[in-house]
Amino acid sequence: MAKTLELQFVTENGKVARLTLDNPKEPIDQLVVKQSMDEIIAAGAFYTVNGNFVSSQGARVIERTITDYEIV
Repeated sequence: MAKTLELQFVTENGKVARLTLDNPKEPIDQLVVKQSMDEIIAAGAFYTVNGNFVSSQGARVIERTITDYEIV
């Protein structure tokens, strides 16, 4: 099962921007995630067409099952 940590940020224009991280370390420490998101915002590390990140909106772990088929 593949897992992804999705970080959700609000931009200057009020839109939601998402960053995803594959295979997050578990268990997820909510305090560390919040602190990391705050550091990303403070650093101005990302810019989108809707502006810089101005606040954190949330985070979630997405689990999905991937089945590969060999096509011959």
